[in-house]
Amino acid sequence: MSAEWKYGLCGCFGNIPVCALTYIVPCYVYGKTAEKNGEDCLKCGIASLIPLANLYFMTKMRESIREKKGIAGSCPGDLAMTCFCGLCSLTQQAREVEADLPGIPEIQRS
Repeated sequence: MSAEWKYGLCGCFGNIPVCALTYIVPCYVYGKTAEKNGEDCLKCGIASLIPLANLYFMTKMRESIREKKGIAGSCPGDLAMTCFCGLCSLTQQAREVEADLPGIPEIQRS
């Protein structure tokens, strides 16, 4: 049986500080998420700023997180999430791996 994402794609408002940071500086959040996933923070942050390359790298990061967590999905699905719901997808990934975002605690809304 496959696992599910801890937080839904549209659950980005479940942690307003992470959501706001993702919308203001997505390259930083992507870098920190990559770092938590075993990649280089700076390289991934810079790669997220390069058009078309960012789609590739963000899709691969989502795929990597899914595989490590045993979450069902596919590469075309990850690409669709990255293209059409990029910031929500990035927020979901950051929360899933509990990326170390300074001064941003995981806030649970009731």
